[in-house]
This record gives sequence, C-alpha cells and structure tokens, in this order.
Amino acid sequence: MSSLAEEYPKQQARCRELLKAYQIIPEGFIGVTMIEAVLKKADIAFASGDIVAMVVSFKEMKDCK
Repeated sequence: MSSLAEEYPKQQARCRELLKAYQIIPEGFIGVTMIEAVLKKADIAFASGDIVAMVVSFKEMKDCK
C-alpha cells in the first residue's frame, strides 16, 4: 500500500497534465478554473504540512477527471 507522501505528488502531476489537456480545449475554461483551484489548495496544504488538508486535497485531486 502506498503512502500519502508517495501518492500526493503523483496526483499533483496527474492534475497538472489534466490541466494542460483542458487548456487546449476551447470550451475547457470551466475545467481549467476548477483544476487550478484544486491544485492551488493542494500546493498550499503540501507546503504547510497540514495532513488533514492534504487528505482533503488528495481526494479532490483524485476526483478530477
């Protein structure tokens, strides 16, 4: 089983790649806005070391499609 410390950066990278895909789509501005907000929150949680916020952000990143 993987730990949050291992999986969190992977989800951040996945969401950043997803963001690039949405930026290409002309109608993707809503997705871009939502993913940017999720990533900003995730970056803040990671930088602060707040485990509870990281768990919440991890779930939000996993929900990005």
